[in-house]
Amino acid sequence: MGVGRFVYTPILPLMHAGAGLSAGAGANLATANYIGYLVGALAGILAPALVRSRALLRASLVVLTGTLAAMPATHDTAVWFALRLLAGVTSALIFVIAVSSLLSHLREYPAHLPGWAFGGVGAGIALSGLLVLVLRPVADWRAAWWASAALAAVLAVAAWNLRPEAPRATTPATTATTVTTATTVTTATTVTEATADSGHGPHTGAVARIRTHRWFTALFASYTLEGIGYIIAGTFLVAAIEQSSPGPLGGGAWVLVGLAAVPSSALWARLGRRWSRPDLLLAALVVQAVGIALPALIGGAPAALLSAALFGATFIGVSTLALATGAHLEFPRSVALLTAGYSVGQILGPLVVAPLLHHGYQQALILAAAVVLVAAAAAAVLRVGFPHHMVVVRPTVPVRQPAPAESAPDAGSHR
Repeated sequence: MGVGRFVYTPILPLMHAGAGLSAGAGANLATANYIGYLVGALAGILAPALVRSRALLRASLVVLTGTLAAMPATHDTAVWFALRLLAGVTSALIFVIAVSSLLSHLREYPAHLPGWAFGGVGAGIALSGLLVLVLRPVADWRAAWWASAALAAVLAVAAWNLRPEAPRATTPATTATTVTTATTVTTATTVTEATADSGHGPHTGAVARIRTHRWFTALFASYTLEGIGYIIAGTFLVAAIEQSSPGPLGGGAWVLVGLAAVPSSALWARLGRRWSRPDLLLAALVVQAVGIALPALIGGAPAALLSAALFGATFIGVSTLALATGAHLEFPRSVALLTAGYSVGQILGPLVVAPLLHHGYQQALILAAAVVLVAAAAAAVLRVGFPHHMVVVRPTVPVRQPAPAESAPDAGSHR
């Protein structure tokens, strides 16, 4: 998935030079991929059976590899658009199936282990970026696409026997457990506040439900804005660096993005043991904004490489932190809503900066950094009064209350 979705970034400058691809058309091809990714992600959300299909996983691996191999076969922009759209759909399906599989099979393992699996996206970015970097002096854009297809084929063989998530049992007992867990979540702080405001505690058998709307709204805004800002850098970072520093620097920076992304998710998961997710999300977004702005504000190799390291170390971590925060808030369909907002942001990103590309890529990166800073501001709002300690209240058998005349004045005030 890391190869199929992100190899377009280091190949884009080669297509500008050798295939006559304009900056605007390049942005449109990027948008096609992100539209496809949204379609694939929504398919996985609306049809849960898809994420348990080994046949669909294998078909997606084959089709994604085929779209890479087909890119050099034409100069028709409409065909390229269709191929990148299809690559987006299959990338999303592969990602959804792989993530559901690892979360299912690694449920009893330490939390950082799935984080290393997410690092596979970074490994795909690094390998494909290195491949394009090696081929540049001796080959053209066509060879880069064919070589990336060969790399994807090798990785598809390695992933061929991945076991998707097993179907869940639907016995009455498991259904009751799921419903109970989903419908009895509250926080100790909310119960305390409700008691203080009303002068008495909740009645026996009643649960004070926390209203997480305001925190989720801030999270949704932050993550959607991150989708806009991150994808601008993820699409045009190499071209922007090469515009100011011609040569292999841009390709080398992209390899560094991938290498930095490999351990990032596991690293942010470990940091979560000491700091809260809203704090970490705010920090990651600020660091990412600095990384995106560096190539536009400061030229030269040191700034480009530092930018690549900061960007690679944060963009996957932000996703894992945001989705984990949404799940913590127990907001209905939080993962689906956050994924949809993020995907829409990715579609909007290239379209928003397309008018700026006629003057180069620096303005696009500055705008991207500004958008990520606004996302950081929304994350700062998320921190205010955030309910860190969500607890599950176990259902109890209703108990007949004494008659009012027999009860103490404060009866029922405390559990």
